[in-house]
Amino acid sequence: MTTTVPKLVTELELPYLDTIGLERHDAVEAIREARSRHWLARTDLGFIVTRLQDVTAILRDQRFHSALSVIEGAPELEGFADREGRSESILTMEGAPHARLRRLVAPAFTPASANRLRPTMRRVVGELVDDVVSAGECELVADVCEPYPIPIICELLGAPPEDWKLFSSWATDIFRIFNNNLAEDLPLITRAGEELTRYVSDMIAERRADPRDDLLSDLIAIEQEGDRLSTDEMAMLAEAVLMAGTDTTRNQLACSVALFSEHPDQWALLAEQPELAPRAVEESMRYLGAVRGTARFASEDIVYRDVLFPQGTLVATSLAGANRDPEAFDDPDVFDITRERATAQMTFGAGIHFCMGAALARAELQEALPLLARRMPDLSQAGEIEWKPSNFGIWGPALLPIRFTPPEPA
Repeated sequence: MTTTVPKLVTELELPYLDTIGLERHDAVEAIREARSRHWLARTDLGFIVTRLQDVTAILRDQRFHSALSVIEGAPELEGFADREGRSESILTMEGAPHARLRRLVAPAFTPASANRLRPTMRRVVGELVDDVVSAGECELVADVCEPYPIPIICELLGAPPEDWKLFSSWATDIFRIFNNNLAEDLPLITRAGEELTRYVSDMIAERRADPRDDLLSDLIAIEQEGDRLSTDEMAMLAEAVLMAGTDTTRNQLACSVALFSEHPDQWALLAEQPELAPRAVEESMRYLGAVRGTARFASEDIVYRDVLFPQGTLVATSLAGANRDPEAFDDPDVFDITRERATAQMTFGAGIHFCMGAALARAELQEALPLLARRMPDLSQAGEIEWKPSNFGIWGPALLPIRFTPPEPA
């Protein structure tokens, strides 16, 4: 019997892939070219996989740990990561502690839980559109995308609507952790985390005495075989919910509308057939996802596909590449909201770190997109779209000027 000797990853002849700074269409082409040469590519920091099969396998292999823990372990973040009273984030936990937390909180993050908030979603996005629709144009990011998720997160957690600006500010500052500018942004990141933790801890104390119909009360009530969440754990989860439910939704909604502005026939179809909303959400996330990649590192020496990844090796997974993999999707470069694809889009990730807020994000997008399509017919770009820097972890338009046919005066 012949035994295959694994090849050390650093000794392979691999294509080089760097999409930082590339316009989005050029980034897709660079990924396609690298994928045609090998299933693996070299980057400045490590390696990257771009095919759906390999992306899924790496994300599901629990020997590959989330690289977010490397970011939080950076010397620049020492004050933030070790601040008093802070539990380790569910986004960076691994192994048994992570499995315990996901098991405990799963009942609070079901599609049924998200569906309870759909009336609020419709009301919020409807009011935002009311403010701009008569003009026949708007800057969608500032007018709709940025403010849309925050009142929903406030209601989910049980925070009063008048505090939405606080939550919006905290979300913006906490997400600076992904913007590759830690030296300058650390004070803002730290302050936002501390303020959010204090706010939520006070809310938890109130809910223990007076439970209500909100997420924090649900988390307090969870018990499995005597196991309960601590106050610190619930505060950490609230921070994770703010991150999962705010910046991702803001950016994905803007990405989706920008994409529809390039496909007016699909926009008109969604207005005529709002029941296509679930497919429209999945297809727009596949074609132009706000989260284009995520990174893992080898927690030990790992052999995958006869390649040895030494402990500590950084392996990025291109979710954008997986979503355009021709081996996984028929006509991957065709945007078609009528198609029910057999393969799921990968923007929410896979494995144990699959996006905890996926059901909430899906519901928010499913409510917003058909309403926008109906009330903003004949959508087109009113100017050049300004995209956020390509090194942002959560990416999308910074400015999205659009025009549309306003309603006839009453």
